[in-house]
Amino acid sequence: GEDPQRKYHREMTAKLDQLQAALEAALGPKISKLVRDRGEITVHVKAADYLAVALQLRDDATLAFEQLIDLCGMDMSSWKDQPWEGPRYVVVSHLLSVSKNWRVRLKVFCPDDDLPLVASLNDVWSSCNWFEREAFDLYGILFEGHADLRRILTDYGFIGHPMRKDFPTTGHVEMRYDAQSKRVVYQPVTIEPREVVPRIVREDQYGGLH
Repeated sequence: GEDPQRKYHREMTAKLDQLQAALEAALGPKISKLVRDRGEITVHVKAADYLAVALQLRDDATLAFEQLIDLCGMDMSSWKDQPWEGPRYVVVSHLLSVSKNWRVRLKVFCPDDDLPLVASLNDVWSSCNWFEREAFDLYGILFEGHADLRRILTDYGFIGHPMRKDFPTTGHVEMRYDAQSKRVVYQPVTIEPREVVPRIVREDQYGGLH
């Protein structure tokens, strides 16, 4: 009979073929790019088509992506430490169809770097509520139509978006308890920026090895 590993690979390839065909048939020109790599499919769409595509991914019976598993922002400005051409901010979602037993990754770039904005998918999949708030908090990406777009991880009064590539690793402010005023105070950061390189100690006889 057929080698089990080969059979599994053949079945997975057939499943991906089926998913790719269904995506291309349903979305057509709304797909600006489709990437198939490592047994996964990523669909890129334009910001103008993002909400319509999300609804179709959920409601089209041939696709049936009932669940949004994850959504996050990314700052591509120094991707792989290379010069980056094109929009800086991208929103990445991972969708799951329980009924079809398949997954897809959805990517949309924010057209304007100075005001990164895409539609909220909160009315499509309620699970993305906090994910979109996180992407807003950490990257400053705005989600149009989100009913409650507040910061979710940083402190009250926090300024800036800490996952942006140009945000300093140490941040801008630090907090401490002030004994005189008997309260927590904020002050400009006092940490000296430094390179943190681990010191490697090599011993010729370490562990009895020569």
